[in-house]
Amino acid sequence: MTVVYIDGGSRGNPGPAGYGVRVESDAGELLTEFHEAIGHATNNVAEYRGLVAALEYAWAHGHHDVLVRSDSLLLVMQMQGKYRVKHPGLIPLHQQARTAAARLRRVRYEHVRRELNAHADRLANQAMDDAEVPGA
Repeated sequence: MTVVYIDGGSRGNPGPAGYGVRVESDAGELLTEFHEAIGHATNNVAEYRGLVAALEYAWAHGHHDVLVRSDSLLLVMQMQGKYRVKHPGLIPLHQQARTAAARLRRVRYEHVRRELNAHADRLANQAMDDAEVPGA
């Protein structure tokens, strides 16, 4: 199983936004990490953009059994089907994430405390720093 930590954030909410993704083996070995500035967006949009990027990475690299860990309770509960997606801006991102997850054999979602998601948080902040620099 591949463990994927995701985080998204926005400074100002909405404001300069980005996400971070850390991918580990089930033994906790770092496989890769990446981040992306996504321009002006909300933190929830950034969370979903990180999830989609993580799922697409997993599929492209042959990781078909994935555990997604996020400190966004909203995202985790929506992806588990326990909360409805009400915000119009999240509906297409939620559908995109569901489509990406459906290509994999198994995807589980786990809510983790913020301190257990420190690497992804660091990457998301790096992305937000990039978003605040013109031309980055």
